[in-house]
Amino acid sequence: MARTKEFDPDAALQRALELFWERGYAATSMADLVERLGVARASLYATFGDKHALYLAALDRYLQLRDPAIMEALSRPGPVLPAVRALIERYAAESAGDGRRLGCLVVNSAVERGPSDAEAARRVEASWTVLETALTTALTRARAQGELAAGRDPRSLARLLLVLFQGMRVLGRAPASPDRLRDAAAEAVALLG
Repeated sequence: MARTKEFDPDAALQRALELFWERGYAATSMADLVERLGVARASLYATFGDKHALYLAALDRYLQLRDPAIMEALSRPGPVLPAVRALIERYAAESAGDGRRLGCLVVNSAVERGPSDAEAARRVEASWTVLETALTTALTRARAQGELAAGRDPRSLARLLLVLFQGMRVLGRAPASPDRLRDAAAEAVALLG
């Protein structure tokens, strides 16, 4: 007879995500995971595999929670630039208001794991590609609707915003002045016209 799970894998994955987000991959041990999740080591291994597999599952969960809301905001019908401006301001506000200094798990993964972890790097790149594509598509619509000057390159502008957003997330992890983030956001908004 098959044994039933003694824990909720979905809730455990959410708690693992939070722990990896707080501490990073290297500073999170299996003992930390066992303690935070309240799940026996053998059960974690049986459900998720090793620590790396659990980390990747947590990163996937993070992406599933974050990316769709951004894509939905950029793909609404009607004027585009207000949505792009709101996204710029949202990134600045979230980064400046991150009192726990957690940053973005994608950016944290890129910095900590990217050079040595091909699986994490693929997820980071995929997330950034999705954001860049959504921004490019939105800015192309804005140009077609006359909101963006005809001579502007939507893809290059999307890449500028992608880099700005990720930089904001990095600065949000440090005890940096919120004015830097707000000023950068204001300049990006002004750049859109």
